[in-house]
Amino acid sequence: MATVLPVYPTTRRNVELALVLGAVLIACGAWAVVGLTAEGALPAGLAPYGGGLGALAVVLHLLLRWRAPHADPLLLPVATLLNGLGLVMIHRLDLAEGTGAASRQFVWSALGVAAAGAVVVLVRDHRVLRRYTFTAMVAGLVLLLLPLVPGLGRTINGARIWVGVGDLSFQPGELAKIALAVFFAGYLVVHRDALSLTGTKVLLLRLPRARDLGPILLAWLVSVGVLVLQRDLGTSLLFFGLFVAVLYVSTERVSWIVLGLALFAAGALFAATTMSHVRSRVDAWLHPFEAGNADGGAYQLVQGLYGMANGGLIGTGLDRGRPDIVPYANSDFVYAAFGEELGLVGLFALLLLYVVLVERGMRTAIGVRDGFGKLLAAGLAFSVALQVFVVVGGVTRVIPLTGLTTPFLAAGGSSLVSNWIVVALLLRVSDLARRPAPEVRDGPEPGDTAATQVVRLP
Repeated sequence: MATVLPVYPTTRRNVELALVLGAVLIACGAWAVVGLTAEGALPAGLAPYGGGLGALAVVLHLLLRWRAPHADPLLLPVATLLNGLGLVMIHRLDLAEGTGAASRQFVWSALGVAAAGAVVVLVRDHRVLRRYTFTAMVAGLVLLLLPLVPGLGRTINGARIWVGVGDLSFQPGELAKIALAVFFAGYLVVHRDALSLTGTKVLLLRLPRARDLGPILLAWLVSVGVLVLQRDLGTSLLFFGLFVAVLYVSTERVSWIVLGLALFAAGALFAATTMSHVRSRVDAWLHPFEAGNADGGAYQLVQGLYGMANGGLIGTGLDRGRPDIVPYANSDFVYAAFGEELGLVGLFALLLLYVVLVERGMRTAIGVRDGFGKLLAAGLAFSVALQVFVVVGGVTRVIPLTGLTTPFLAAGGSSLVSNWIVVALLLRVSDLARRPAPEVRDGPEPGDTAATQVVRLP
């Protein structure tokens, strides 16, 4: 009789290590190009920067070998490369503006990787998070509304989305999106049958029952409340879009998408007609080159468009453009800065990195075997996709500017830490999704005792 031996899938950890080292080399090469162009010599900070970035990535890689050996091998290299390129552009702008944002961003990078490592080590199984569904809801809402607390919240550039202690400031809404993603996944995995199987069919759509409209109406009201009270269009859009996306994934009903778009359109129309700060952004979007707008509210947008036009197809080269002319080029308009110096080719390369990141997240959602993990991975991946779309759409004048930051690339500690946590959660879910299924025997083998379990993990 032929003997059938079990086949164990490869973990691809060596592939991940090679890609991580390649990502670090690419970022170090870009840093060296900036120094050679600006000063004619290799920059003094190249070794500490490259060594530090490489050490952070390798430590997280080793933690994955230890705690999540079957995790997706592409998520960490892509996040490392994006983080490294963001540091390069922030450093390049530091040389032009005389600031020290790159050193602060590196500190935040270390904190973000440390937070990701903590998630990988402490969260042994992502399904444990389902126990804290409503705790995550409370935490998310508290974080979202924390900037409204007198004495703690700060208003920066017209939006009250920051909390500060002394010279330190943090945007709690970035962490709120993670907590709310956990809540949405935990809530909808329980109630998806009621939301997907009931309702009245009107024309080609099956509309949900009135009592099932509560969650989406609450999400709509909270998102509008954020927009009104905090003057933050970006967080409002991200929060509501995340909820509708997870709702659609859980129910597969197009009616929820249609209803969500209708509610968002109603809220956007209300905001554009009654709120001055939203109306000014819409006006700058529709008429950026009109007299008064180009030198006023649309100045940032116009200068960013001019910079990308100057970059053309292949760009002016690192440190050969003038992205420093654009206000907040290292945060709100870092994508435009890359467009000027790397050109359209460079922008497409960055977008492809985000596509890979989101695609691996969606693949994880498809591959994982529990409903909560599917919704959590899909929600986290979609949050990255939506944030990139909103930022790139605003910079390229597809949609009005919203004030969100480009994940991993833009200067900002809260955004960087939260996105590393998102990657860590996707790694944790992907470990279970790619792990071989348990081997189940039909009966006891010789030598087994009564206490022996019949399920053997490979």
